[in-house]
Amino acid sequence: MSSTLITVLVILAVLIVVAAVVGLALSRRRALRQRFGPEYDRVVAEQDDRRAAERELRERERRHAELELRELDPADRERYSAEWDEVQLRFVDAPEQAVGAADELVTRLMADRGYPTNGYDEQLTHLSVEHARTLDHYRKAHEIHQANERGEASTEQLRQALVHYRALFADLLGTQQTNPA
Repeated sequence: MSSTLITVLVILAVLIVVAAVVGLALSRRRALRQRFGPEYDRVVAEQDDRRAAERELRERERRHAELELRELDPADRERYSAEWDEVQLRFVDAPEQAVGAADELVTRLMADRGYPTNGYDEQLTHLSVEHARTLDHYRKAHEIHQANERGEASTEQLRQALVHYRALFADLLGTQQTNPA
């Protein structure tokens, strides 16, 4: 073999390795984007660089894998649905209390499913892995709930909070929702 042929083969081998590494990185990025949806873009925008954001999302996946999540049995699912109906009925006469009850019900549902509930930020982190598409609803509902606790939420905002809570509630419960907005 000539030295030119050896050089060409080495360059070709290096190019193949580089292409494989780039392909793997793009594949991992695509998988994260698909799994986290809009949460992927939000985390990338918050971080210094894309790699740091992707490390954070992979860490979320790792911590999420350690959870012992469980599906609800049909009786529990029915009980939660009935409780949600009560929350919605309560809104007519007491919207402020209904939003508080919705927050409490969603938190209980998270706990029954196996999600940690000892802090809002931790809840967001764990929910982002399987419920990323309804996570923004939870953020908006929580923000309005906090405004409500300060006495700063209008009735329309409270209605929106209930709509947002309903989106996450339905997602956690595993029921389909026709129109979350």
